[in-house]
Amino acid sequence: MLDQQMRLLVDRRLPEAATLTPAGERILTAASTLFYEQGIRAVGVDTIAEAADVTKKTLYDRFGSKDRLIAAYLERRNRVWHEFLDEQLTAREPSTPEEVILALFAALTDWVASSRYGCGFINASVELAAPDHPALPVIVGQKQWMRAEFEAQATLAGLTDPGELADRLLLLHEGALVSFRVAAMEHAPEVAYRAAADMLAGWPRV
Repeated sequence: MLDQQMRLLVDRRLPEAATLTPAGERILTAASTLFYEQGIRAVGVDTIAEAADVTKKTLYDRFGSKDRLIAAYLERRNRVWHEFLDEQLTAREPSTPEEVILALFAALTDWVASSRYGCGFINASVELAAPDHPALPVIVGQKQWMRAEFEAQATLAGLTDPGELADRLLLLHEGALVSFRVAAMEHAPEVAYRAAADMLAGWPRV
C-alpha cells in the first residue's frame, strides 16, 4: 500500500467496467484497435462488425450507436491508463510529491513505446466536433484529472502557486504526447521529463 507521499491524490471517478457478453467484448476489443490505429471517422460499423464477427444488429443491440461505442472505447482506455500509472508508481517507489510528479512524466516513455499512434484522447478530440458527443466528457475528464493531480502534488510539496505550476506541467505532459506523434520526436517524453525536473527544482516554495 502506498503511503501518503507516494500515492495519487485526486479521485479518478472511474466508472465500473461494464459487464459485456462475449459478443460485446469482441466488438469493443475490435473497435478499440480499429479506432486507435485507423481513426474514429475512418472506421465504420460494418468494419467493426466484420472484425468482431458479429452482425451490425448485434453491435447496435450491445452499444446503441457508434457514438456510444466510441465512448466505451475511451472509457476502457482511460481505465487502462490509470492501471498503468498505478503499476508505474509501485515500480518506481516515489518518496516525495515531486517524485510522484516526475514518475507521471517518466511513465510516458513506457506508455508511448506501446502506443505508437499517440494519445488516443487527443486523437479523438480532434475528430469529435459535436459538443454533446458522449465521448467528450471522458476526454475532458482524463485531461482535467492529470492537471488536478499535478496541482494536488504541488500543493502537498509546499510549492507556491500550485495551479500555475499544474498548468505548465500539463502543457509539458500533453506537448510530449503530441510531439511524439505529430513531430516524430522519438525522445519527447524524456525531454518533457527533464524540463519538468528543471521546473520543479527552480519553483519557489511557500
